[in-house]
Amino acid sequence: MVTADRHDPAVAAALLDRVLELVPNGEAEAVYTARDEALTRFANSQIHQNVADRDRSVRVRLTRDGRTGVASTNRLDEAGLRAAVEQALAIRDRAARNPDTSPLAGGPSTAHVRSGWTDRTADADPALRAAAARAVIDAALAAGLEASGAFSTEALTMAVANTRGLRSSASTTAAKLLSVVMGTDGASGYAQATDPDVGRIDGAAIGAEAVDRAQRTTGAEDLAPGEYQVLLEPYAVAALIEYISFIGFSALAAQEGRSFMELGRTVMGSNVRIWDDGQDPGGLPSIIDFEGVRKQRVDLVTDGVATGHVHDTATAHRAGTASTGHGLPAPNPWGPVAWNLFMAGGRASHDELLAGIDRGIWVTRFHYVNVVHAKRAILTGMTKDGTFLVEKGRIVRPIRNLRFTQSVPEAFSRIRGLSDETRLVGAEYSGIAVRAPALLIDGFGFTGATAAEGPG
Repeated sequence: MVTADRHDPAVAAALLDRVLELVPNGEAEAVYTARDEALTRFANSQIHQNVADRDRSVRVRLTRDGRTGVASTNRLDEAGLRAAVEQALAIRDRAARNPDTSPLAGGPSTAHVRSGWTDRTADADPALRAAAARAVIDAALAAGLEASGAFSTEALTMAVANTRGLRSSASTTAAKLLSVVMGTDGASGYAQATDPDVGRIDGAAIGAEAVDRAQRTTGAEDLAPGEYQVLLEPYAVAALIEYISFIGFSALAAQEGRSFMELGRTVMGSNVRIWDDGQDPGGLPSIIDFEGVRKQRVDLVTDGVATGHVHDTATAHRAGTASTGHGLPAPNPWGPVAWNLFMAGGRASHDELLAGIDRGIWVTRFHYVNVVHAKRAILTGMTKDGTFLVEKGRIVRPIRNLRFTQSVPEAFSRIRGLSDETRLVGAEYSGIAVRAPALLIDGFGFTGATAAEGPG
């Protein structure tokens, strides 16, 4: 259970005000974070681990004459706060001067917002997560398969204050259940659900989805690498968008000349619209960034044309514009990140997309994705947990996993159809969430087979 004051904006504000009072000179920023994370894991159709982590911390960033010092602490009494400020001062005053140091965030403050917050998620206990895991396990056992996976819940409160007068805070929750169901002869199926409200995650439905894929992958056979039509499920689409977000949607990537996103240029097909919106309840809302700036919707790709980058205060200062609210804890080498992403759907049903394939591949998801060429947004990775050969609009057999190597903008220039339904997919490691449709693409490059790894 969450203690009474952890997510209280008044408590956070008082702590941050005290930090700023302790700073004798220069500019100062203080960030309060209260994070309650819990995770229930299961493997071999047994729940084997439940862990929880609850932490509150304050991060202090001090700047003066182009010098910056940062320190953080989870000791939030007077002595702990004072020690963090003194450490940040010592670092700042000894740091080399950086003439490119940007000012702290200004602009309007944001009164405390609980967008994307539900008490059911904040109060979720091991029994609730275990019941959903049990439903997945039961679905697998009924089919003679084994289930593995994890169910996580999180409650987060963040507050930011600085000496330029900015005061912002917000609270959010998130829940994610994912599972891989496996059996003999290479059977393997995947399913995932992500939502701010744990009550909207149906363990039985996730189990049924993973089991259905696993049953259809039994007895997978090899398929020669080459360029094929593909039907990418939302899991696979979300993985591609996650990676091009890191390498292309950031204003820092554009300023350093390593982004494929040249504003005003056609970079994808005219049926592609991608945007970022931290305030949209259809995703995983996060209302402010780590600099306290309220997130703005940014239309990144509009009808195939690159129309926007996400900014933090540093990139906005260099560009002579305003931050869009996508800053990470500063300073950092990554720059701003778009992590509440949406791709517009189309008008086709999933069956209609399938019917449009003459000979191609149905891909459930990708894993082991890596960047080959950032400027061209070429990625490589492997199919996983449900890969099928499609002929004349029908799934004819499961196939072993294939390695792809493909420029995503080029592939997204060959989209023939988009599903009318979209799905919210949470990245397994980065924290990015993407609401994406399924895509029918006329040409996607597979450069190797992974038969040694086992069937699809």
